Amino acid sequence: MISKELQTTLNLALAKASERRHEYLTLEHLLLALLEDKECCDILKACGGSVKDIRAELELFLKENMEELPNHIDVMPSYTAALERVLTRAYMQAESSAQTTIDSGNVLAAMFQEKRSHSVFLLEKAGITRLDVLAYISHGISKTDAEGMGKDRDDYRDQGETRERDDEGDEDRSADPLSAYTTNLIERAANSKIDPLIGREAEVKRTIQILCRRRKNNPVYVGDPGVGKTAIAEGLALKIQRGEVPTALKDCEVFSLDMGALLAGTRYRGQFEQRLKSVIKALQSRSNVILFIDEIHTIVGAGAVSGGNMDASNILKPALASGELRCIGATTFPEYKQAFDKDKALARRFQKIDVSEPSIADTIKILTGLKSYYEAHHGVTYTDEAIRQAAELAGKHVNDNFLPDKAIDVIDEAGAMVKLMEPEDRPSKQITVHDIELIVASMAKIPPKSVSGSDKEKLKVLDGELKSVVFGQNHAVEQVVKAIMLSRAGLSQPTKPIGSFLFSGPTGVGKTELAKQLAKVLGVNFLRFDMSEYMEKHTVSRLIGAPPGYVGFDQGGLLTDAINKTPHAVLVLDEIEKAHPDIYNILLQVMDHASLTDNNGKKADFRNVILI
Repeated sequence: MISKELQTTLNLALAKASERRHEYLTLEHLLLALLEDKECCDILKACGGSVKDIRAELELFLKENMEELPNHIDVMPSYTAALERVLTRAYMQAESSAQTTIDSGNVLAAMFQEKRSHSVFLLEKAGITRLDVLAYISHGISKTDAEGMGKDRDDYRDQGETRERDDEGDEDRSADPLSAYTTNLIERAANSKIDPLIGREAEVKRTIQILCRRRKNNPVYVGDPGVGKTAIAEGLALKIQRGEVPTALKDCEVFSLDMGALLAGTRYRGQFEQRLKSVIKALQSRSNVILFIDEIHTIVGAGAVSGGNMDASNILKPALASGELRCIGATTFPEYKQAFDKDKALARRFQKIDVSEPSIADTIKILTGLKSYYEAHHGVTYTDEAIRQAAELAGKHVNDNFLPDKAIDVIDEAGAMVKLMEPEDRPSKQITVHDIELIVASMAKIPPKSVSGSDKEKLKVLDGELKSVVFGQNHAVEQVVKAIMLSRAGLSQPTKPIGSFLFSGPTGVGKTELAKQLAKVLGVNFLRFDMSEYMEKHTVSRLIGAPPGYVGFDQGGLLTDAINKTPHAVLVLDEIEKAHPDIYNILLQVMDHASLTDNNGKKADFRNVILI
């Protein structure tokens, strides 16, 4: 039984033949009518054809090669033998597939067996084969996957109602992998959707040098989350768009690979690889193209089947080594170690560029450069002092992220907070130091008083405040305050902790209490380790992490993790006499060089720690 949509298409083909005063209804008339069918258009696009081009060539063929009947003869066009054979084959194919109706997909597949037909010649000229059509209508597998992986047969049959022709833009959107799976960063830069890059001159210069190499011209940015790896790649695209790069990189296109779109909807084995190959092929067909892959470690293992080692990185390797494809990657230190150290062949194709966390001074420059964008978005203004405090307080108190990202988060959230306030509650839209302090306090989960930007005020009253809460220990208080004053004045040694103290005395005189009150008054974290838990030799490893091969090796140490999380702290090792003697070897390193390396090779910085 012929489906309702196919019946409409056949009637339309008959109408087109009558309108042109043709004696016979041919396959060309049928194909022209099929191009008005949404289901058929989806199949042709998925198989890599252009509906617009096929329609234009069919119109030209019918106009130039089909004779028109004289006006006085009025005859209904009759089916050609070829058309009848195609409909018969379509019926047989539908029956063998256990379908209840014949649709346009069956007719299109059956058409390919009429080798001497001009309509088949046009389809093959457009790069469409019978195998492509059958793969799509049976399994939803498109040739280049530019429009996703197609639909289930039932899905598109339900949607196959004949509609009016799509607009020109949508109709000519034949499979282009770059538009489907990548983002053109040059276009985003031209549309002012990329923020400018401030600083990072050394990294950009090295990137340009690597990109201009003949072979292995692939830089990879490696750094902590939030230090600006993606911003460097996007900033480079902005510089290319503005013409602020050497002649060798002018007129370059930069595409960012969307791994989510590349993986989404892949149901059958080989689909992901097919999509990636189509992207690489499209990039290689253009000159002066750079591919940017954010979180590049995700390509290692992507698309691999169990027991096999063919993944996305192996598909990229030949193009990367030969220099045909220039690629910029970005990843973090642990991911680089995990993904690239295992695959030395991939690592040697990339040139590593370390992106370190910027200093407070550099962060202030970055915030000043980005200030106008956030002012325009939130409708507020930032004072210079607020910008400076955002960088300093974020660096000091927000410890689960890195500069400049956490400082940008602070000014962004401060802008949102002031924007949401009612005009009667907040007439001024100027963001002050007090607003920044409130935001940092809420982000760091500490009392607002602790965040106060002015250290001088705290230090002035530090001695008095400590003596008012800890009685009878004036000598100890004065020694601690003196060490802190020297450190804050910049007179202490920069490679040592702020102060290292040994409080000794009988139980209950206030040794631990002094440390607690000191942390409270200074507004920093209080870390306490009870050394009675570290009496055995093997328990020492808990502080810096278990060695390789032992359970918990990948978890880091309690002490190093605590200091990495809160680098500004008062660290108390309570009842130190009960600890195993090996602990003292660790403490010597901390007191001498203010650093401690954990089992994963990550250094904990003790320069802002008061060790008691």
